[in-house]
Amino acid sequence: MRMKNMGKQVKAAVAAILLAAVLPWTAVPAMAAYENVYDNRFYGNDFLIIRRDPTGRVGKSMSIPVTIKAPYDMEDVWVGISSDISSFYELPADGGMDASVQNTFPFEINETTFEPKKLGDISEGKTKSITLTARVRRDMKEGYYCIPICIYQGGKDGSEEIEFMNVWIGASTTSDSDETDEDSTEEIEFVLGEDQSTPYGVYPNVMNFNINFRNKSVMDAYDVTVSMELSKSDDEFPFMINDGNYDRHFDVIGAGETVTLPYSMAIREESYTGFYPIKFHVTYRESIDGEKKVSEGPGAYLNQETGETVSTDTSVQSKEYEFYVHITSKEREDSLGDFNENDRTKARIIVESMHTEPEKIMAGDEFDLVLTMKNASTNVAASNILFTLEPEKVDNAAVFSTESGSASVVVNALGAGASTELRVRFLAKAGIDQRSYTVTIKEKYDSPEFKNAEESVTVDIPVYQQARLSTSTFDIMPDSIEVGGETNIMFGINNTGRITLYNVNARFEADSIQTTEAYVGNIEPGQTGNVDVMVTGAAPTMDDGKVKVIISYEDENGEVTETEKELTLYVTEPMPDFDDSMYPMDGMETDAPAGIMDDPVKSKLVIAGGVLVVILAIAGGTAGIKHRKKKKQQKEEEEGIDDDIS
Repeated sequence: MRMKNMGKQVKAAVAAILLAAVLPWTAVPAMAAYENVYDNRFYGNDFLIIRRDPTGRVGKSMSIPVTIKAPYDMEDVWVGISSDISSFYELPADGGMDASVQNTFPFEINETTFEPKKLGDISEGKTKSITLTARVRRDMKEGYYCIPICIYQGGKDGSEEIEFMNVWIGASTTSDSDETDEDSTEEIEFVLGEDQSTPYGVYPNVMNFNINFRNKSVMDAYDVTVSMELSKSDDEFPFMINDGNYDRHFDVIGAGETVTLPYSMAIREESYTGFYPIKFHVTYRESIDGEKKVSEGPGAYLNQETGETVSTDTSVQSKEYEFYVHITSKEREDSLGDFNENDRTKARIIVESMHTEPEKIMAGDEFDLVLTMKNASTNVAASNILFTLEPEKVDNAAVFSTESGSASVVVNALGAGASTELRVRFLAKAGIDQRSYTVTIKEKYDSPEFKNAEESVTVDIPVYQQARLSTSTFDIMPDSIEVGGETNIMFGINNTGRITLYNVNARFEADSIQTTEAYVGNIEPGQTGNVDVMVTGAAPTMDDGKVKVIISYEDENGEVTETEKELTLYVTEPMPDFDDSMYPMDGMETDAPAGIMDDPVKSKLVIAGGVLVVILAIAGGTAGIKHRKKKKQQKEEEEGIDDDIS
């Protein structure tokens, strides 16, 4: 394989020497026009097909289209710029060649310069193409440069074939920015009306509008002329023709540059309301010198038979573009009359799919409605399509609103079977009920056999409300019980939201009581459900007496939501029963001082005093509990506890 590569080196050197004898040495670098002169005229490439020399700019990334034609079945083909550049650009001076037959590798070398790209399998006689990219060195002079292309077979580590192609490097006319345009193309291409809305005009006003015009390629375009095509037909052209021409000329439009095409047009009295396609004819040159210096321009080569320099560049190029404007004037009379399905057809535009972002829409929130509209006709196209989205109204007010107050989208054309996406941002009003609301999509469009056709389709948008409830004051009687005793707890649950609360239930939980539940049922919006339950003490209160009140409810889909409240209830040890046997009766011995128990009055006082001590002890304990409860309630009031729940 190395011997074959060395043969390529010898071919390259011979070609350069032959070229040097014909062209001035300073006109083009060594090995210039190598592919056109050498390969095609003498030996020819075995795999590489050159249809047009790639062009680039100093300091800029350039695209290098490579087309491979297989002379036999080729498997797992990869293509890249050969990394063995020393074999082609550093020929030794003692090798029998002129030392000046050295060329310069025109690209910056980085980790991706020599990385090959996969083409795959290629059958005999078939071609496949791929585009390589490289950044031109900033020290390059304008002219042709020959680059080696490596063709790998059997994977990128397989056998190699080296072939050659020319690239034309032009001087940079823009800033040395390292940024490249993602939309750039190999050939010059323009974009008309990018990032702007359709201009609207109203008769009899003068319509002033600008059109964005961008060069989206990697090459500069020279001598650019944008011509508006005029017509005397009111159906085709809505403006008065006051000037001799409406050309806009630019000496150069740089790669990626956007310029403005300004127009001030008077609207015709005979114009009709609707969208008008305005056609533009664009001419340009790919080289600043055009046909004057074809030997230095892209695509030039030396004809060995005649000795003349031939240009493959057609110099002046042209392209056609179309841009829509909307005119409001008199209504067009439809000469076709009423639509008759038996003798005329029109497109059928349907909603192919829809979704919202976010998926669940809460009342009071913004959301995006995304619609995919499809022309379901198999052979009828639609054009000048106006989609108007009209939300359902409640109490004469739309349930969804937009910032601009209008939700209309214009689509210039929709071919048979084609789809387009509409995206409109809405705000759902906060006070609407929880249910699905209708959005009507009104369609107005043209078909070849039917103008200003009108149709409408609808979609349903579900809107949800947040469940809200609050509780009234807890009524606890008594607010302190003994173990085994019962207290009655009553309070109300108020539905303060706009949706029904289903299967409402209240559950009471604490270490000091038996867990108790009270079923309330469904509570309509604005209504109150009452809880009336008996709670039994299970153990003495060992904490601050808090009892959890857990209120649960379901939505219309059965999803359960729980919210928690608290009340205070103290449970104490049971009081001992009073037993007369604990006190001595007549005739019983006692430790009281002698004479006291013998006196009936004094003995009764002793007994009464003992009972009073027991009662005071119990009362003191109860007072202590009530004191702790009162301090706790004061603390809660100071913290401003709110019973509302949402």
